[in-house]
Amino acid sequence: MFKLPVIKGRELVKFLEFMDFMVTRTKGSHVRLRSEDGRLTTVPVHGNKDVPKGLLRKIIREDLGISLEEFLELYSRYKGK
Repeated sequence: MFKLPVIKGRELVKFLEFMDFMVTRTKGSHVRLRSEDGRLTTVPVHGNKDVPKGLLRKIIREDLGISLEEFLELYSRYKGK
């Protein structure tokens, strides 16, 4: 079982930009991102709150279309940058 990191909304947006996603719009406290291959995701940026684990898991599996292992590897590369 893989342990997901605790990520703030703003940090997740920056990480997705590192993964070549681009911010397409912001409406209220939600940021919409799109990749060049058409994948879409919405990230809540509610002040300094963490993204809930279930939502993070949903973003990874369904929106990004990658496994948890791939996400953790990419995230560790991003944090080591």
